[in-house]
Formats: sequence, C-alpha cells, structure tokens
Amino acid sequence: MTIGTQYIHRVDLMSVEVGWELLWKSMNIDEEKEVHNLRNIGIEFVRKCGCLPLAIKVTASVLASRDQTENEWKKILSKYACSQSMLSDEMEGALYLSYNELPYRLKQCFLYCALYVEDYAILRRVITRLWIAEGFVEERQDQLLEDTAEEYYYELIHRNLLQPDNKSFDQAECKMHDLLRQFALNISKEECFIGDIETLRGVNMSKLRRVTVVSKKDKLVLPRINKVEAKVRTFFTVLGPRSIEDTLFKKFLLLRVLVLNYSLVQSIPHHIGKLIHLRLLDFDYTGISCLPESIGSLKNLQILSLNYCDVLHSLPSAMSQLYSLRCLSLLDTKINQVPKGIGKLKFLTDVRGFPVGEGSNNADVQDGWGLEELSSASLLRYLTLVKLERAACCSTNTMLMDKKHLKALVLEWTSYSEDVRNTEKVFEQLIPPVNLETLYIVGFFGRRYPSWFGSTCLSSLVHVILRNLRCVGLPPIGQLPNLKYLRIEESYAVTKVGPEFVGCTKGDLVCSQLVAFPKLEWLIIRDMPNWEEWSFFEEEIEVAANGRGEDGPAEIQKVNAPSARVRLLPRLVKLKLDGCPKLRALPLQLGLDTAGLKHLELIETNNLKAVDDLPLLSELLIINRCEGLERLSNLPQVSELRVNGCPNLRHVDGLDSLRQLWLGVDMEEISRCWVHGLQKQHQRLHGEDLDVYTMFSS
Repeated sequence: MTIGTQYIHRVDLMSVEVGWELLWKSMNIDEEKEVHNLRNIGIEFVRKCGCLPLAIKVTASVLASRDQTENEWKKILSKYACSQSMLSDEMEGALYLSYNELPYRLKQCFLYCALYVEDYAILRRVITRLWIAEGFVEERQDQLLEDTAEEYYYELIHRNLLQPDNKSFDQAECKMHDLLRQFALNISKEECFIGDIETLRGVNMSKLRRVTVVSKKDKLVLPRINKVEAKVRTFFTVLGPRSIEDTLFKKFLLLRVLVLNYSLVQSIPHHIGKLIHLRLLDFDYTGISCLPESIGSLKNLQILSLNYCDVLHSLPSAMSQLYSLRCLSLLDTKINQVPKGIGKLKFLTDVRGFPVGEGSNNADVQDGWGLEELSSASLLRYLTLVKLERAACCSTNTMLMDKKHLKALVLEWTSYSEDVRNTEKVFEQLIPPVNLETLYIVGFFGRRYPSWFGSTCLSSLVHVILRNLRCVGLPPIGQLPNLKYLRIEESYAVTKVGPEFVGCTKGDLVCSQLVAFPKLEWLIIRDMPNWEEWSFFEEEIEVAANGRGEDGPAEIQKVNAPSARVRLLPRLVKLKLDGCPKLRALPLQLGLDTAGLKHLELIETNNLKAVDDLPLLSELLIINRCEGLERLSNLPQVSELRVNGCPNLRHVDGLDSLRQLWLGVDMEEISRCWVHGLQKQHQRLHGEDLDVYTMFSS
C-alpha cells in the first residue's frame, strides 16, 4: 500500500474548492485580485495533491517562497509532474516537490529527523545539537552554530515539514508527521536503520550510516561486522537495554554521535577513547557511576550530555582537555567533584547544571566550580547555575554582563542557607546582559530581589519562569517591554499578589499612564497553596476582600475609576491557574483590557465562587476540580466550555456564543440545573441544538 493510499484511509478528502481555500490561506495571500488570478492553476495543484490537507500545506510552503505569478507557478507545476512520474502517488509527489526545494543542508536535517521513532517528541535543543555534531550546520561569520541550527529548525516548521507542539509556547518541541517520516525513510533507506539491530545479521551494512536501536532485551548484542562495513556515524538506543556489550566501542570507530540514554548501562569502557571522531556523547538517564580518563582523548567532542545520572558524582580530570567542547549538560546529576580548569574550554556555548562552589587554588579536583571560572567563556549562550547557596561574592558585577551571546540564564538555589545576606549579594552581582531572552529563577530564599530585576537591563526578556521562591512577594516585572511568557510555580510564601507585581503603587502618577505586561501572551500560575488575594491595583484589594453583594457592580465601577487609564495585559491569549485552592477572586480588571484572551483554565481553585464578567474571553474555558465554584455568567464570547469536578456549580448563563459543552461524568446530576437553559438559548440564537459531550477520566 502506498503512502498516499494509507493517508486516504485515515482522513476525509477535501473538496477541490476547500482545498484551494486552504492553499491560499496557508500562503497568507490577502489580495482578492491575486487570489482570483491564480485560482485556476491553484486548483491544479490541489488536484495534484489529491485534495489531501497535509500535501496542500506542504505545497503551499513551496509556493509561498516564489513570485505569486501564473508563469512562476506553471514552472513549479511542471517540476511537480516530473516528480509524480517518479513516485507512486499524489502525496509523495507533493512531498517530493517540497523536499526538492530545500537547500542541501536542510535536506540533511529533515532526513535526520526520521531517526526518531513514530510519534516521538523532537526537542529543539536536542535535534539542533545532533545536526551540529553531524556537520550539517553551516558556519557563518559572527554567528554561533547553535543559532544557525535553530534557524534550520524553524525553517522546517515554516515549510510544514515538522509539526510544532501547540502546548509549547515557543515551539521548543515538535513531531514529524508519520507520512513525512515514512517519506524521509524511503529516501534514506540505504543509510538509515530503525529496529532490532540483531536482525541485520548477514546483511551487507557498508552503506549504513545511522542506526536507531529499538530493543526491549536485557542485553544489546551487535551483529558481526567487518571493518570495511563499519561506517556508522550515528548510533541511538530507544527503550534502552540494561547492558551493551563492549564491542560497540570497538566496532564503530567512525562514530560521530553516540546516544545511550534511558538505559541501565553502568560503566563505560576505557577504549571509548578510541572513538576519535566522536562529536556527541549522550548518557542521559543511564546508571553510569564514572567516566574513564580516556575521555580526554576525544579531541573532537563537542557535546557531552550527562543529565539525570543518579549515581554519577564526579567528573574525570581529563575533562579539561576537551578543547572542542561546546555543550556540557549535567542537569539533575548530583556532581560533587569536578576538575579544575573548565575555563580553558573557550568554545563552550551551553553549560547546564554548572555546580557552583568556592573552587580551589591548589587541588586538581574540587567541590564545585567558582563563578570566576566562567569569566573567559565569552561564547556562552545558555547557562544553568545550580547550588548558588554555596557561591561567594564575585570581585566584579560584570561577569555575565559581557556575555553578548547569552540568551538563556537559569539561577538555582538548591538548598536553604542561613546566610541570607550573602545570597542577596550574590544575586545582585549576577546582572544579566541586555540581550537575555529567557530567565529562570529557582529556589531563591532572600528577602528582597536584586535592584536590576524589572529594570531596563532586562528589556529583551521574552520568557520568565519563577519557581519555589521563598519571598513573600513577587518581583516587579509588569513593565518588561517584551515579556511574552510568564510561569510562576511553588511559591508557597506568597499570600497576596498586588501592585508591586505590576511595578507601581497607589498615588504614582506615572503608573496611571502605563500599560502593564504590554506583550504578555501566556500567564501560568501553579501550586500556590497559600495565595488568597490577587489584584493589579490597590483599589481592587478592598473590593475583593469585601466580596460582591447586591450593590457589588456599582461599587466596583466607582472604586475602579481612578485606574481607568491603566491598560492591563492587552495581548494576553492564555491564562492558567492550577493548584491555587485559597484564591478568592479573579482580578476585576482582567475582563476589561484582555481583548486577545482565548483560553482560560482553572484547576483546583477551590475557594473561587464565581467566574463571571469576562466579556472578552473568546474561545475556551476549562474548569476542573473547583469544588467551591457556584456560578458562571456573562461570558458572551466563549465558544467551548469544559467542566469537571464542580459539585456546587448551580448557575450557568450568559454564554451566547457557546458551541460545545463538555461535562465530566460526575457533573450529570448538578448540570440538570442549567443545561436545559443553555440548550434553549442556543436554539433561540442559532437555530440548532447545542453540542453536549461527556468526558471520561483517563
């Protein structure tokens, strides 16, 4: 059965007219005249795609990169006809057209993604490292390889050859459609193998370059391979075996990429040092307890990943000899002893899990690295500092400020220290560069935030994640001009979020003119068990505390008047509150300025009595396990409502645009109070029945 035929069996075909509409909308053609002029030849493309949505989208990506003229489209159509004659059906013809338009390096990157098993998540940070290690990424003047590799990643997404995960804000995760993956495997079938490697016994492997081993066996046994055949460049394990025979490190001497993660491999043989071509070594989630000193012989090694190695507590002194190393990743690996001299590794761009310590002037092995060892790492792009409670104050405040490539910074205090004052001083000295885009703060236990928090030096910040903060308040970040994503988690000391979060206080004349969180699109707040009050301006706190009586709306309008000029969250798209059981009310102004709000999700906000007066919320409202919720009202633009675990929800109305209602099985009895009214309203407004579905717990 051909690829195209498989697809036809799984999805309905579009009509030609619908397919043409999908084609020009996927290309963002807005001019009515242009759409009309290209319609006839566009319909030819749709027919060549067999009216299959994936093929149409892929074809649209090719057409979008060309001049929007009939002659140009005819040239492409002639290539399409040629490719179709070589391939089996319309789908492969469309995919081949898009593949053939790729630059050579992007072709290599696209085909490499097929090494992931079906439906496997492809992480941006992982796949770009693999491309670099394989030599697919072009070196450009004044640009890091990692930046170029990310451009490749987003280009493949733009061309619809990779599918981003919509749950990921910045497309940091994607998948390869199974048809695209099969297409890529067809092209590279002689070079790539995915499956149980023992099935290759007796097979000529001279053309084999990349292997993904899928095995549930306790021990991985390799087939007999002579030196002439052993030209494999990449070796992955999936569903890793408990052990791997040592011959792996002797047979594949041309390896560039070796990934043994998710296996219980406990030791690495000394002769790994013979793999002199190795550029990437990934032992994530393995049981290794040490690395041999011979690792220092891997002079070409660029990426060493040792994340989540629970029994690995030290690094060999030969680490300081890996002069080509670009990435060292030690996340959640409890490293106690490290070699002196990491500062010698001039090409480091990515260091994750850097264990901070006081360092040592004498010993070759020390208990953590001093922050000063990073001073010479001028190419750093991503940096995670852990165990910051052990850090001593630096001699300068510019240690990070001069890192012009630094895009992401993670500052983590792993345990509590009584020396709060030193912690605050160290944090004050870690001033990020102005080009920083992502900032994680984890476990900070000081009483005050550094003076640079919320200042102009953070003007490029796009992502902020705050987790397990010990402070009673949140930092003043409401005026960061480019902040798009904010997540706050596990800040147990916070009971009240107020104007200080926005960055202004009552009576501040400047604040009356500001836009709070001007570009924020996603706001996620989780696991805040003691959080009770939420306001953006001081006037709101009194109203929230007093509750809403019969005169509530009039009082709210009067009290809110002084802040009428303040704009709040004008670009917010998604708001999620999860595990905030004491929160009494949503901010009053939330429903006034959030014109882009499409997704509101409330989980275990048990003290919340009502969700109402959100006239701008336009698409999806999810409410799950909110036991105290009694009322939903005045939500005129919500088109989909999902409710589960709300035993006291007795009043629901004002959902004029509702199209779909999803109810948990536990809502059957209580929903009788209001489902009939919603049905009648929907019938009156839209002339049809409301779609009501039942949700079943997994």
